[in-house]
Amino acid sequence: MAIADRMVPERIVIVGAGHASAQLCESLRKGGHTGSITLVGEETWLPYQRPPLSKAYLLGDFERERLFVKPHSFYADADIDLRLGIRVDAIDRDARTIALSNGTRLPYDALALLTGARVRRLDCPGAGLPGVHYVRGIDDIDALMPAVDTARNAVVIGGGYIGLEAAAVLRKRGLAVTLLHRSPRLLSRVASVETAQFIEGIHREEGVDIRLGTTLRSIEGAGRVQKVEIERVAADHVAGDTAEEIPADLVVAGIGVLPNQSLASDAGLPTEDGIAVDAQCRTPDPAIYAAGDVAWHPHGQWGELRLESVQNALDQAKACAAAMLGDPAPYDAMPWFWSDQYDVKLQSAGLPSGYDRAIWRAGDKARGGSCWLYRDDRLLCVEAANDPRAYMTGKRWIEAGQTPDPATIGNTDIALKEMPVL
Repeated sequence: MAIADRMVPERIVIVGAGHASAQLCESLRKGGHTGSITLVGEETWLPYQRPPLSKAYLLGDFERERLFVKPHSFYADADIDLRLGIRVDAIDRDARTIALSNGTRLPYDALALLTGARVRRLDCPGAGLPGVHYVRGIDDIDALMPAVDTARNAVVIGGGYIGLEAAAVLRKRGLAVTLLHRSPRLLSRVASVETAQFIEGIHREEGVDIRLGTTLRSIEGAGRVQKVEIERVAADHVAGDTAEEIPADLVVAGIGVLPNQSLASDAGLPTEDGIAVDAQCRTPDPAIYAAGDVAWHPHGQWGELRLESVQNALDQAKACAAAMLGDPAPYDAMPWFWSDQYDVKLQSAGLPSGYDRAIWRAGDKARGGSCWLYRDDRLLCVEAANDPRAYMTGKRWIEAGQTPDPATIGNTDIALKEMPVL
């Protein structure tokens, strides 16, 4: 059966083994696909959850088996051909085959590139010393956990969610923690100034030494990490002259990720900050799709962007399956995120991009409250700390295109359920 210039595929190959891949397998089978599905993953693990890695798993409160999105029996029952521990080296779009690292070639009628992202790596002197760790996969955390057991002084590089979550765990484990962030504020890409200041206050209360506007000059040590040298960043983001040494026997880097788009770009597919797709997860090649952390896609409210979240991975995988099976629908889901730090659960709906007004609403719980972000007096995003009611209400309003009156949203004498909306 044809879908415009696309055919419903018989042989589907999925490259990448993350949240999106597991969801795509499930959605394809539930959608009635009876042809072959092959999942190729470079890691040896079944598709697993990444968010708990820098939180409960690193803390030792989350068993490894609970990380896996689906048990092995799911793939067997769904007749999914798992090819784990194998890298895809190239795509031959004319022949519709992929070259695998084991020397074989695999044909496809539809190819889903769910290749995710990889960590940005430090490039300063000493970055390769033992004692330098990253937070991305199971193997990274399994290598980090024994180092935490013996360390006393940790330096965390990066003030985004990953760096802050790692800092929280290290403090809970009793380490002295210094956190370095190049920007003048935390969460500079993913949260409002107001919420970032709230989170900064919590980390300082917990004893984290936060150095904002600071960059890493070098990592030093005889055979392994012993100290780091840092310097302040001037307002124009050029390194300053003031240098300082900080003792460290453990360095954890959380400085962001890069999309794994080289397979697509080498095959001549368009890439931006990720693999460019339309609202149905389709590339210009009628046989190739992309979804999840690697997909650069259009969104009706926020324009073209790439999202790194479980929500995006799952929802895009469902949209990808629908497009493959001949029932395409635009992907336009509401972005939402969460982070656990100490006793604080931070939840956000929408994106804190382009807001011109922020209003803080006090919460009922300790270390709680919500930040309501507006643009042109329209609700754009809600960020809630230990306040699930505010998060759920704000998310519902944004999805419905409704806006609470900014003049009253900060008034806790008016319950959210009684708040007038426009």
